[in-house]
Parts: sequence; C-alpha cells; structure tokens
Amino acid sequence: MTTGQSRSAAVPFWRDWLPHPPSLALPLGQIPPDFALWDVTHQRTVRLANWRGKQPVVLSFERIRADLAYGPQRYPNLVALNQGYAQFRNAGAEVLVVTRTMRRQGQAVIDDLGLTVPLLSDETGTTFRAYHTGQALGAPLPAQFVLDAQGRLRYSHLFSLLHAQATPAHLLAVLEAL
Repeated sequence: MTTGQSRSAAVPFWRDWLPHPPSLALPLGQIPPDFALWDVTHQRTVRLANWRGKQPVVLSFERIRADLAYGPQRYPNLVALNQGYAQFRNAGAEVLVVTRTMRRQGQAVIDDLGLTVPLLSDETGTTFRAYHTGQALGAPLPAQFVLDAQGRLRYSHLFSLLHAQATPAHLLAVLEAL
C-alpha cells in the first residue's frame, strides 16, 4: 500500500468481512511461505528467509482489532509472549509477531503494551492468507507456528473456539523438543 492510500482502496471491503475458517494447508516438514514485513518495533523490514540455516523461529499471528483498546486484559497471550521473549531468545529462537495492523496502529500497540518482541505489520493480510489462518468478523484469526533452524514447519496451532492460542510455555516446549 502506498503512502496516502487508504486501506479500503488497497483491500476490497468484502475480503475482510467474509468468514474463512483456518486450514491445515501447510504440511509439517515443509518450508512455509516467505514474507517480508515491516517490523514496527525495530523500524526495519524483516524477511523470514533470513533466519533459515541460523535459528528456529516462532511465528505468532495475532488478531488485533482497531476499534478495541489495547489493554493487557484484551491480549493476554501477546503480553505473555512478550514477557517470555527473553526465554525464547535464551532457547536460541526468534519470535515474530504478525498483525494486520497499520504501522501507526502497531506503534500504539507497542507503546500501550510495552512490547519488545518484534511486531510485524501485514496491512493487507497477505501473510495471514498465505498461512491459512482464517478470519471472522472482519479480522484474521490468531495462529502460531514453529519453524526449525532450517526453516521447516515443525508445529502449527490454528484458532479454535476451545483452544484459541498456543501458550508461550507450550511453544517453548515445542522448541525444546526440536
């Protein structure tokens, strides 16, 4: 999306509001789609392929709604992931949080929640769709993925009503088992 272009001009309105269930379309053991997204936390472009051959990566796709406050009570999993960020780094992994927020809104989330974990801005939702996370009520659904040091998908958790997100403790256990 170019500067000054509205989100509605870049993404058709109906694409955001039609529900799509999550799908286990990414096979374990395969290299998932690459992406290059803006890291609002560190003000740089991050490309997933840059970690291949170096270290494991935890991808956490977070559902952040623009019309809701960013209080920690609304995003307990994101806050917990941020609080455990040093543990992930000590385990040799990088954590990348992918959101559908625009850059300015992403900065507000970082400021309001005191995030240090990289928060990546996927304004058009292309990465959410490539990872088949699904969407409902105008926002993408949360999902978590763990990639090994070679960039292969070793774990995926897609949203369900009974188990919305994998906890940071569970993701750390997955990393330890690699």
